[in-house]
Amino acid sequence: MVMAISDKVKSNGQATQGFLAQWHEDVHCVFGRDPAAHSVWEILLTYAGVHAVLMHRISHRLWKADWKLAARILAAFSKMITSVDIHPAATIGRRLFIDHALGVVIGETAEIGNDVTLYHGVTLGGTTWNKEKRHPTLGNNVMVGSGAKILGAITLGNNVRVGANSVVIKDVQACCTVVGIPGRVIQSKGTQIQNRHGIDLDHHLIPDPVGKAIACLIERIDELEAGQKQAHKVLVEDSCDVCDAESICVPKKESPVKQAARL
Repeated sequence: MVMAISDKVKSNGQATQGFLAQWHEDVHCVFGRDPAAHSVWEILLTYAGVHAVLMHRISHRLWKADWKLAARILAAFSKMITSVDIHPAATIGRRLFIDHALGVVIGETAEIGNDVTLYHGVTLGGTTWNKEKRHPTLGNNVMVGSGAKILGAITLGNNVRVGANSVVIKDVQACCTVVGIPGRVIQSKGTQIQNRHGIDLDHHLIPDPVGKAIACLIERIDELEAGQKQAHKVLVEDSCDVCDAESICVPKKESPVKQAARL
């Protein structure tokens, strides 16, 4: 049945790669992005993210062949056993890897390029009730950290990295890093891909703009306190011996005559 559907889709000019070839790439791409993977059988039997992608390949072909109810039923079954909710109409490129998989949501009009990596808790969500393009478009080699939300009909260019728990609501140019709520670009890597394999998974190296701002504030407070201590020292040296601020302004050692006068 799957092969018959595949032939129908190909006849409509909507498929450029064989079904089994897609599955083969979806499985073997894991070795390049997860050092915990040891064998093909381990991936096929234990990786829920791979199961979700493989079943989406079938449900997507059912959807394109206009068997929409069957596609939705298969997608619902996939959601129950993998905890990954992918609408069968979503367009997914080659070698998508969903690591850990739990809680991933990919909407109906979402488009995902090649060699994309999604971590658990990622949402590619819509922002309108209208039946139009309402979900994100991800370019090639995009990495989305765990818990990140990418909302609306926005576009993330090639080689973009999204920090964990970020909320992205605006377009992001290629080769940039975006973090925060709302997401903001905090690093541009230019046009070079850091990893020689073309997939950058070093999301632990994403800069921390909040931490940097706090560090700057602490440094500034230290400078102000140092200046205040210097001013206080000058004030003590130049102040009178007896005043209303005796408890604060403590003069240096007084002569016995002055001490007697104060008594």
